[in-house]
Parts: sequence; C-alpha cells; structure tokens
Amino acid sequence: MKIQSIAGYAVITKDSQASSSLYKETLGLPLQAQDDYLFTDKFPGSNHFGVWPLSMAAQTCFGSNEWPENFPEPTSTIEFEFDSPEEVKQAVEELKSAGQVFVHEVKQEPWGQTVARFMSPENVLIGFSYAPWLHDN
Repeated sequence: MKIQSIAGYAVITKDSQASSSLYKETLGLPLQAQDDYLFTDKFPGSNHFGVWPLSMAAQTCFGSNEWPENFPEPTSTIEFEFDSPEEVKQAVEELKSAGQVFVHEVKQEPWGQTVARFMSPENVLIGFSYAPWLHDN
C-alpha cells in the first residue's frame, strides 16, 4: 500500500448552520452545496497529517497535560496557513472582533510556528498558522 496524499478532510457537524457560517462566511472558504453537504474540490492540499495525542494538544494549548473541563475535547485539528505571522495576528483580531473566543492567543511554538487556536462548532481545534518551513523556496 502506498498512500499518495490526503484525499479529503471533512468535519462532521450536528449544527450545519453554525458550521456553514464559520467555514463559508467567516473564513471565506469557497464552499459549494450539494444538498446539505458543503465542499470544495481541488483546494490547495494539506502539507501535514498527524495523529496528535490529546495530552500533547493540551500541553501546546494550555501548558498542562490535561485538557481543561471548561473546553470541549477536540476530536481533530485543522490549521489554515497564512503568508506571515502578521497575517495570522490580523486574522485573529478580525475573528475576535466578530466575537470568536480563542483557546489561546497568537504565540510562537518552540519549533518556529506562529499559531492561534479556537474551537469550531463541531469541536475541531482550528489553528491559524504561519509555518516558516512551508514558505521556504
């Protein structure tokens, strides 16, 4: 078996209206509808796929190995890449001004990534990211 790429990623939602609002309206993703299913094909691909232990996600987000009870536990994570740390900060401010609550503010990880994270209506941990190694020519 030789897997070539991530063919697709979809969140599973119980609240289609809230999810549509976030992904289509707030984030501006070019989604089209097929019945109640929203999707886009040929969107620029994923640069990373991982299996991230919850304890590591908690350490990254909260500085503790335990996920706090006041946040729903995420079942997956997706990160949207920006062209610079400044663009990450601008996007965070834009969403915060619209009322979005972030799990953590913009920070630089020890591995050099600039990232801020929030939870989606489906309990997906969403990151706004700038990873320098994705921009090296």
